[in-house]
Amino acid sequence: MSEKAPAQKIVVQNRKARHEYHILETWEAGIALTGTEVKSLRDGRANLQDAFARVDRGEVWLHNLHISPYEQGNRFNHDPLRPRKLLLHSREIRKLIGSVEKAGLTLVPLDIHFTRGIAKVTLALVRGKQLHDKRDDLRRRDAQREIERAYKGG
Repeated sequence: MSEKAPAQKIVVQNRKARHEYHILETWEAGIALTGTEVKSLRDGRANLQDAFARVDRGEVWLHNLHISPYEQGNRFNHDPLRPRKLLLHSREIRKLIGSVEKAGLTLVPLDIHFTRGIAKVTLALVRGKQLHDKRDDLRRRDAQREIERAYKGG
């Protein structure tokens, strides 16, 4: 029997991260969430805009991830901006600690998705882009778009 890749349902993406940073390496990590947070995520009510991850005492925490309170939740609804623990293997965390301590490297979430019903985050080790790098990317993307247009039309 052939194994199929697990179906992923992307809930929210951080599109700006790919524009602002050079992505060096990525990991898939689980997120420790409460019940109302999972329900809000399933509704697609999250914002990764200013989110970042930080290694603190051997654990990785996701900060500034905004998950809106669940509308049908009661008084035990969650705090939208609380830090959330990321679930990674200890060897991955050790590698992250070594990488983040290098100058200028940051941990940024690229997207949140569900794999087989479990919420996961794609975490990236990134280095900030200079302005000229961003301009080069835009130029390259426009040129590629023109090539595809010419190819389709001809």
